[in-house]
Amino acid sequence: MPFSLRTGSIALFAGVSVAAAAAPGKVDFSHQIVPILREHCGECHTGDKKKGSFSLNDRASLLAGGESGKAVLPGNAAKSPLITAITSKDPDKQMPPKGARLSPEKVKLLREWIDAGAPWEEGFAFKRPAYEPPLKPRRPALPPIVGGRSNPIDRILDADLAKRKAPTPKPVDDATFARRAHLDLVGLLPEPEALATFLEDKSPDKRAKLVRDLLANDTAYAEHWLTFWNDLLRNDYSGTGFITGGRKQITKWLYRALVENRPYDQFARELIAYTPESEGFAAGIKWRGDVSAGATTEIQFAQSVGQSFLGINLKCASCHDSFIDRWKLEESYGLAAIYATGKMEIHRCDKPVGKTATASWLFPELGQVDAKAPQPERLKQLAALMTHPENGRFTRTIVNRLWHRLMGRGIVHPTDAMQTEPWNHDLLDFLASHLAENKFDLKKTLELIATSAAYQSHAQVVGKDTDEHGYTYAGPRAKRLTAEQFVDAVWQVTGTAPTRFDAQVVRGKASDAAVAAMTLSAKWIWGHADAGNAKAGETFTTRKKFTLKAAPVRAGAVATADNEFKLYVNGALVASGDNWENPEAIALESKLKAGANDFVLVAKNGGTAPNPAGVIFEARIKFADGSTETIATDATWETLKSPPDAKGKFKGEPATAAGNAVEVANSSLWNARVGKQLATQLAQAATSAQPMVRAALLKNDFLMRALGRPHREQIVSVRPTELNTLEAIDLNNGQTLATRLEQGASRILAKPWASNDALTQWLYQFALARPPTTAELALAREVLGEKPTAQSVQDLLWAVLMLPEFQLVR
Repeated sequence: MPFSLRTGSIALFAGVSVAAAAAPGKVDFSHQIVPILREHCGECHTGDKKKGSFSLNDRASLLAGGESGKAVLPGNAAKSPLITAITSKDPDKQMPPKGARLSPEKVKLLREWIDAGAPWEEGFAFKRPAYEPPLKPRRPALPPIVGGRSNPIDRILDADLAKRKAPTPKPVDDATFARRAHLDLVGLLPEPEALATFLEDKSPDKRAKLVRDLLANDTAYAEHWLTFWNDLLRNDYSGTGFITGGRKQITKWLYRALVENRPYDQFARELIAYTPESEGFAAGIKWRGDVSAGATTEIQFAQSVGQSFLGINLKCASCHDSFIDRWKLEESYGLAAIYATGKMEIHRCDKPVGKTATASWLFPELGQVDAKAPQPERLKQLAALMTHPENGRFTRTIVNRLWHRLMGRGIVHPTDAMQTEPWNHDLLDFLASHLAENKFDLKKTLELIATSAAYQSHAQVVGKDTDEHGYTYAGPRAKRLTAEQFVDAVWQVTGTAPTRFDAQVVRGKASDAAVAAMTLSAKWIWGHADAGNAKAGETFTTRKKFTLKAAPVRAGAVATADNEFKLYVNGALVASGDNWENPEAIALESKLKAGANDFVLVAKNGGTAPNPAGVIFEARIKFADGSTETIATDATWETLKSPPDAKGKFKGEPATAAGNAVEVANSSLWNARVGKQLATQLAQAATSAQPMVRAALLKNDFLMRALGRPHREQIVSVRPTELNTLEAIDLNNGQTLATRLEQGASRILAKPWASNDALTQWLYQFALARPPTTAELALAREVLGEKPTAQSVQDLLWAVLMLPEFQLVR
C-alpha cells in the first residue's frame, strides 16, 4: 500500500474524527485525590467556604481559580500555582497555611492528577447537592403541539427550546437518517439496494416505517443490542473466571431474551431471582485466591444490581461511606446480604467493624426484604421491589441509557450517576412512564425516540468547551462506532465475515412455514425396556458414532430428557438441561467436522421413587451442496457402561453394556406436552435463515480491543468516546483488519463493474450512504488507475474506511 495514502488516513482519523488524546492517567480521583483535598484544603476552600475567592467545591470552581488567578492548569502540573503553593517553603505563600504539610507521596499524586487533565467524577461536589432524585414515577403534562411536531419528545424539547429562545435543530436528509437508524437500531450499514429503495420512496411516513421494520428484524436487533447488554451485565465468552469455573455465561439466556423482546421488568427479575441460565450475572466473578472484602461475590452482586438497574455507584460505598453520593457502607452490605447464603461481616476499608450485615433493600419506602427468609425467597422479593410499579428509578435508569445510545448524551449524565439532576425532568419522566405504560417493551421506547424530529435532526457541533457551563440540548450528538459496529461494517462492505462464531447460541427465528413443515423422526429412548419404572437417580449413557462427508454449513439440534441430560459432541460438553418441559435448541455447525464424529448423551432420572424416564435428541445437518443428514435417537444408539468425565473423556474405550438403547414404549405424555416445542426449536436451530455472522458473537480480538471493546471483568455502561493515539496506531497496523481488506479487495475486484466510477460510487454509497464528491471521485480514479488491481482497490478501501465520516454515527 502506498505509504502516503495510508498515513494520511491515520492522521485524518486520529486527529479529526475522534480527537485522539494521550492515554488517561491512572490516578483514582475518588479514593486518592478527594481525601487529599478534603484533608488539606477543605477547611478553607470547600462547601460554602471560598477563602481568597477560591473554591474547589466542584471542577468548574477549581478551574475558575480565585483572586490570584487560576490555581490549576489541567495537563500542566509544573506550571499550576496549586503545586507551587503546596511545595513552597515560604510561610507567607505555602498552602495550607497551617497544619500538616503534604507528604511527597501526596504531592506526587496531585501532580499526576493535574497532568492527566484533573479528571473529576461527574456530579461530585464537596458540598453535597440538595437534589435528591424522586423515587416514584411521574407522568408530566405535555406541552402543546407546535408546527405539527406531535411526538411527545418533540413537544417537550420544543417547549424547552422556546423557553431558552434557542433555534430548533434542522432535519437531516433521508440518506443520513437511514444510515443513522440502521446503525443505531440494528448495528449495520444500510445495503445500497435497500438505501436506494428508501430514497426513492415518496411516502410521508417512510421514516417511521423504516424504524418499525428495523426493530422487527429480531435477529439483527438481538445481535446488535447483545453488545450493549454484554457490557452492562459483564457477560463474555472468554477471559477471567471462565477457565477456572469462577464465572458463568448468560449468553444463551440473554440472546433468547433479546430475540423474543422479553419485557424489561421480566428481564430484570430473571437476572436478580435467577434461573440456571441467567445466574452468571448475579454470581459475578469468583476470583482465585484471597480478595478484598469489596470484591467478594456478594459485594459484586450489590454493585452490579445497583449500577445496572438503578444507575447507582456502590463501589465506593462497598469500602466506606461514599465520597461521591449519599450511599452508606451498611446500605451496600445490606443489598449484598440479600444474595449471601451465610452471615456477612461488614468491613470498612478491608477491616472488620464488628457488625453483621442485615439483608435490606435500598428504598424501604416501597417495602422491604424479609432478612430471615431463605436466599431464593429474598432474591424474589428483591426482584419484585426492583420492578415495583412505584419504583420510578428502575424505569428512569434504562430509558436514560437508551436515550444516551441514540442521542449521544444522557438526560442524566453520565448514565451511572442517576443521583445527578437531569437536564430535563419532564423528558426523563415521560420516557420512563411511557415504558411502563407499554408493558416494559424496550423496542417501543426506541421507536418513540427514533421517530422523533429530535432524533432526526442534524447532529450538534460540539467543541471542547461546549459543556463547560452546563449542558443544554441543541440536537443529537455524533457517536463513535463501537468496535462491533466497525467490524460488522467492514465485513459488510468487504464480504469477509467469518462463517463460525463463539457465542453458544442458536441464531435466528424460524419462519411459521418452517415450523409447520418440521416433523421429528427421533424416538424417546432409555437403557432398558422397563423405562416406565426407572429408578430414581438412574443414569443412562448412550452414544451415536457417524461419519460426515464434509464439514457442515449448517447444523442444529434439539434435546430434552426426563429429568436432565448432558450432550457431548466429539468429547466436548455443548448443552445440558434439567427441565424436560424446556427443551434445548443447540447450534452444532462449529462442533462437527468432516470424517468421524460422535454424540454422547448422558441422561439422569429424577424424583424420589421409580418413575418414567426418557431422553430424546434430533440433529439436522446441511452441507454446501444442499444435501442434508438427520441423526436422531432410536434403537440403534449404543448403551454405554459409564458416562464420560467432566472433560468428556472416557477411561479407555467404553464397551457396550447392554447392547443398544430401547425405544420407550409409552411416550405420548411427553410428546403431547413438548412435541410441538421440539419441532419449533429444531426448525429454529436447523432451518432459520442465517444472516452474516456478527462481531458481537465472537470472542474479543486484537482489532476489537484496539477499538475499545472491554474485557468485561467490570460493568461498562459507556465506552470511551475518543480513540487515543495508541489505539489509532494499533488499528492501522493490526493484521486482522489488513487481512480482511486484502480479502475484500479481491472479492470486490471480481465483481462485474461497468466502470471504475461505478465501483467507487458503490463503495461510497455503502460505506457513507452518499455518492462521492467530484474531488473524491477524481482521487479514486487516481488510486484505482486505468486497470484496477487488488492492491489499488485495497488502497481505496483504506482511504474510505479511515474517514471520520465512516467512523461515526452522525
